[in-house]
Amino acid sequence: MAGEPREWVAFEGARRIASGPPVEVALKVKAVTDRGARGAVLVFDRETSAPIELDLRGSPESVAARVRGGQLAAGLRGPGRPKLGVVGREVTLLPRHWDWLAEQPGGASVTLRRLVDRARRLGADDDRQRRAAESAYRFMAAMAGDRPGFEEAARALFGQDPRRFRQLTRQWPVGVREHANWLARFAFERQGA
Repeated sequence: MAGEPREWVAFEGARRIASGPPVEVALKVKAVTDRGARGAVLVFDRETSAPIELDLRGSPESVAARVRGGQLAAGLRGPGRPKLGVVGREVTLLPRHWDWLAEQPGGASVTLRRLVDRARRLGADDDRQRRAAESAYRFMAAMAGDRPGFEEAARALFGQDPRRFRQLTRQWPVGVREHANWLARFAFERQGA
């Protein structure tokens, strides 16, 4: 999931109407709302399930331009060492931590980066699963929070019970069920399993 270009998914009520690149999804949403949507239209980041707010005023070309503009702005970097992507922030440690860091080859910054990289590698699988479960839950709460079995499905999601999760979501509308299960599969899988 991570590292791929962002994609969006859109629903009209409980029916999935679009999934894919942001501009394509936005144009589909505009077409649906222009014809008169039969239910609430919700758009999510396909990976994180973060809700997407769209400005659908104007022509399809102006909607597409706004979506493209928003994507470009998200990629800009702030001040710092832009070629390296270094960002300066404050770190507070006890004196004994600073003493230990000062003794390490390369100094405090190099040592901290090395420690963070090692921790990220060791916890990558758990972090990926946690993010996937949180994303699935965010989507489920928005789209199925009032559906039968929601609370039990959430317990199955966080309790690592994929069979029970699939069983409980079986009665949900097809588009909602399929997307919830697609998101949850990343929460259930183990690297190398």
